[in-house]
Amino acid sequence: MRAVSAPTDPTPVDLTKARTASGPAPEPVAAPPAQIQVFPAAFTGQAGEYFRLWLVNLVLSVVTLGLYLPWARVRNRQYFYGHTWVDGHNFEYAANPWALLRGYLLVGVFFGTYSAAMQFQFSGWEWVAGGVALLFGLLYPWMVRQSLRFLARSTVHRGLNFGFGGSVGGAYMAYGVANVAAVVSFGLALPLAWYAQRDYQVRGLRYGAAPGRFRGGPGGLYLIGLTALGLTVGGGLLIGVLGALAAVLIGAAQTGGPDLSGDFDDLFSQPGVLVGAIAAYLGVLALYGVAWQYVRAATLRYVLNHLELGGVVRARATFSTARLVWIGVGNAAAQVVSLGLLTPWAAVRRARYVAAHTQVLSLVSLGTFQAGQATRESALGEAATELLDINLGF
Repeated sequence: MRAVSAPTDPTPVDLTKARTASGPAPEPVAAPPAQIQVFPAAFTGQAGEYFRLWLVNLVLSVVTLGLYLPWARVRNRQYFYGHTWVDGHNFEYAANPWALLRGYLLVGVFFGTYSAAMQFQFSGWEWVAGGVALLFGLLYPWMVRQSLRFLARSTVHRGLNFGFGGSVGGAYMAYGVANVAAVVSFGLALPLAWYAQRDYQVRGLRYGAAPGRFRGGPGGLYLIGLTALGLTVGGGLLIGVLGALAAVLIGAAQTGGPDLSGDFDDLFSQPGVLVGAIAAYLGVLALYGVAWQYVRAATLRYVLNHLELGGVVRARATFSTARLVWIGVGNAAAQVVSLGLLTPWAAVRRARYVAAHTQVLSLVSLGTFQAGQATRESALGEAATELLDINLGF
C-alpha cells in the first residue's frame, strides 16, 4: 500500500497566489485609534468636618505662638488632598512638618530683622532694612523655585510622587525679569509675566518621569488681562456716575441740593456728597475684588485647559468663569461678615465646585506612569512663600 503524505500548509507565496486567483489582495487593516479615557475629578470634603480641623489648628497655632503653624499647614493640605479624587485614587500630601518648621524659623528671623529695623529705627537701620529688602528681591525667584519643588515632591497620586524640574535660570526669567518688565511697562507686560510664570510652572512639572507641557500662549492671558481692565474701567465709570447722582439726590432731599460753590472741605461736609463719596469708595473696592476674582478664575481655567503631561494626559476644565467669580466674591463677603469663621466653608465650597467641573483625559491608564528620580527638597522656599502669602497657583 502506498503511503499518502499529509497535506502541507501553503507557503506565503501559495497564499498570495490563492488570493490573487480568487481576487485582489485585501488592504492592510489599520490599528484602531487609541481610546481617550475620561477621569472626572471629585472633592468629598465637608465644611463642618474641615471647620473642626481648621479651628483646632488655629487655636494650637495661637497657643504655641506660631510654632504649630507648619503642622497646621500640613494637616489642612492633607485634608484637601485626601478628599480630592481622580480615577478612584485620592491625592496625598507628604510634607514633613519639621522641615517646614526649620524653614519658617529661618525666614522668620530674616523678616523679623527687617521689621525691627523699620519699627525701632536704630542707628544704621536704613542700611539693615535696605539690605534685607535687596536680598529678598534677589532671592525671590529662587525661593519660588524651591517652593514649587517642595510642593511637587510632597504631592502623591497612586503612590507616585510629582516632581518639579524647572531651572534656577528659568525662575529668574519668569519671576525676576518678567516682573521687572511688567513694572517698567506700567502693567502692559503684566499678562506676559503671567504667561512666563505659568509656562515655567507647567513645563517644570513632572508626574513620575512624565514631563509637563503648557500649550497656551501669551494671547490668552492678554485677553484675560484686557477683560479685567475693561471691567475695572467700565465699572469705575459707572460707579462714579452713580455716586455723583446719589450725592445730588440725597443732598437735594436733605438740604435742597448740594452747594458746589465752596471749597473741597465744605463740599465733603455736606451729607449727600459725603454719603456718595463713601458709597463710591466701597464700590471701587468691591470692583477691584471682582476683577481680581475674574483674573484668578479665568487663569485657572485657561491653564487647566492647556496643561499636558507626557504627551498622553490632558486636563479639561468646564466650570463657568462667571460662576467661579460669584463663588469667590460670595466667599470673601462671607469671610468678612463672619470675621473669618466661614473661611473653612468658603474653601470647601470653591474646591468642590472646581473639582466637579474638572476632568483628566488620558490615552493610557494612569497606573502605567513610571517613577522619576527621587530627590530631597528644602522647605525654605515653601516657608517663605507661605509666610508672605504668595499664591503660586500650583
